[in-house]
Amino acid sequence: MPLYEHVMIARQDLSGTQAEGLIEHFGGVLTDNGGKLVDQEYWGVKTMAYRINKNRKGHYLFMRTDAPAPAVQEMERLMRLHDDVMRVLTIKVDEHKEGPSVQMQKRDDRDSRRDNR
Repeated sequence: MPLYEHVMIARQDLSGTQAEGLIEHFGGVLTDNGGKLVDQEYWGVKTMAYRINKNRKGHYLFMRTDAPAPAVQEMERLMRLHDDVMRVLTIKVDEHKEGPSVQMQKRDDRDSRRDNR
């Protein structure tokens, strides 16, 4: 099956657990349609470059999936209809990289530099 990476931005007024619940919800949509959720990350609340729906910040969520195209299309359709989801980006990749994503590695690097001071 094809491999995909998805980044989703949810509204800033959600709690962290509600935002992570979106991953569970949309991961369930994938598994119902024959795919599987390989990995997931919650990147936290970040400031966006421009306003989206009058929001300056948003919860960033990342998913790695292994699913057929119709399952991904159905998940994207439901994401776009969901009131809490502001933006979705899906990219087809050749392989999933092991370990945390680049966003999570940056946070780890900052923490280790802070400890060295």
